[in-house]
Amino acid sequence: MTKFHNKANQKGVVLVVSLVFLVALTAVAAALMQNSTTDMKMSGASEEKSVALQEVVSAVDEVIFNQVAPGQNNSFSRPVAGNFPIVDQNILLPGTATYATAAVNVANNQFNLDITCPHLKLASSTEVFSCNILTVTANRNYGRTGQSNISANSGIAQQLLK
Repeated sequence: MTKFHNKANQKGVVLVVSLVFLVALTAVAAALMQNSTTDMKMSGASEEKSVALQEVVSAVDEVIFNQVAPGQNNSFSRPVAGNFPIVDQNILLPGTATYATAAVNVANNQFNLDITCPHLKLASSTEVFSCNILTVTANRNYGRTGQSNISANSGIAQQLLK
């Protein structure tokens, strides 16, 4: 013989069980939303750093091109003494869209003297050529507050006739 439960004894049980499941599902959904928000922030920051890196490398290339392109006044070929560092952005990066700043300075030559060119294979060039060995440095601030910085450095050896 089967015993049937009275409907009066079951009032509200379904409501309580469904509310417990609803609270549990809400907690899971809130945790997933928090994780996806954090992931979006991290991916946005990573993308911004990649863009800043490409812009700073592009700025180094642009500085070099602006000096050695045909018809340009090549600031790299000036005598070392008294002419470096070059920090004027109108000379180095005129009209740039990279949001970077650049500087050109003498590399490994604290005395600002003409030095011999590295890896020069011409046998007769010992007293004919000297070199300006320069560094090109580009910097770019990035990030939500602009307090992160990325930098790229490059070296140039400019041969000069004595």
